[in-house]
Amino acid sequence: MSPRLKSVLALIAVFATAARADAPAAPAMVPAGAATAIFAGGCFWCVEKDFEKLPGVIEVESGYTAGKTPNPSYEQVSSGSTGHAEAVRVIYDPQKVSYPQLVDYFWRHIDPTVKDRQFCDVGSQYRSGIYWANEAERKVAEASRDALLKSGKFKTIHTELAPATTFWLAETYHQDYYKKNPIRYNYYRKSCGRDARVEEVWSGK
Repeated sequence: MSPRLKSVLALIAVFATAARADAPAAPAMVPAGAATAIFAGGCFWCVEKDFEKLPGVIEVESGYTAGKTPNPSYEQVSSGSTGHAEAVRVIYDPQKVSYPQLVDYFWRHIDPTVKDRQFCDVGSQYRSGIYWANEAERKVAEASRDALLKSGKFKTIHTELAPATTFWLAETYHQDYYKKNPIRYNYYRKSCGRDARVEEVWSGK
């Protein structure tokens, strides 16, 4: 294990300890006419920030999905025993940004070439995924994956495509983490090598 990864894991352990006593967050209101979409791309702090930069996105919530344990805690999910992945629920205005645009944006902020990990975070709880809510979304997700494979850019894509199940909100501590703890967040993101790897994967270098 590299010294960089050791330092990142130690920092995550501090975060996890602090999160144990934190209460679950209250779900955001979905405005009339808005829609939701669920994605997993490793650390939900990072995916939340990425999507909140996209015009047309109203709110992004961090949570857990695609597992078997009801109302899981961060500690449980981090252990890898729940089957859940760290994920986000994106609340968006379909008049300003479409579901296909969300999917396209999602791909370009993850590394789809790895299984059960994203960047420095390893385990099924950090797998990437698109969790569709209906047949139309399923077709969009599968078509986007197939187009990437057909392009020849990737030989294999490990991102999970599956029907959406219950999205469990993460503790209040995790919501908008990048805004509430910018120094720790920026240290984690840089140490984890997320942006550098995304650039490498998608620039074709």
